[in-house]
Amino acid sequence: MFLQIFDAFKPRLHDSNSKVNLVALEAMHKMIPLLKDNLAPVINMLVPAIVDNNLNSKNPGIYAAATNVIQALCQHLDTSLLLQPFCTKAQFLSGKAKQDLTEKLA
Repeated sequence: MFLQIFDAFKPRLHDSNSKVNLVALEAMHKMIPLLKDNLAPVINMLVPAIVDNNLNSKNPGIYAAATNVIQALCQHLDTSLLLQPFCTKAQFLSGKAKQDLTEKLA
């Protein structure tokens, strides 16, 4: 059931409607402290959805929300869960997103 919920939620994290995208990122930011390491089964699906378009967004609200979500992941999850998805994404990103994710890895 947990996977089904996030399968439905994931597309909202990179919705073409910026308002929907922003609300999804803000909701994700609120969910992370509550779910913590229970996010382990979906972390490989969530990190790309959070990072792909959002960390390079020209919309300052979306960029800030994505940065907050990444920060919350780092604060509330076992960092060993984040290492592989962050490394994988950092290899293929460019611009500010690559810099931000590389800093988190360091």
